[in-house]
Amino acid sequence: MDKVFIKGLAIQTTIGFFQWEKEIKQTLVIDVDMAWDTAKAAINDELEKTLDYAEISTAIEAFANDNPVDLLETLAERMASYLMSQFHIPWLRLAIGKPGAVHNAITVGVEIERGTLEQTKLHNETTK
Repeated sequence: MDKVFIKGLAIQTTIGFFQWEKEIKQTLVIDVDMAWDTAKAAINDELEKTLDYAEISTAIEAFANDNPVDLLETLAERMASYLMSQFHIPWLRLAIGKPGAVHNAITVGVEIERGTLEQTKLHNETTK
């Protein structure tokens, strides 16, 4: 399975349960691995046949800022659903870290995986 990935995307957004968190922007660090048949883009060097990681990075930040929530879990679920539907991604793994949220930890966060390998195979066959 081929993947397009984004690692360490730092965005500023409003997130958190406490009232003071709702009044500030905090840094989130996002990693996303997305199943994609990269061979189709490689044949003729065509950006439109792959996942444009610059466009997806911008979409991630816009989504987080347009959809404020309290929990990383909620943001991860909603963002995964959005990315999969908007960009027709059959499978992804999404990790969202919140550096500095716990005093003695570099970061804390959540990681989710959505879609299946079977969906990836079907997607690859239907887009040939």
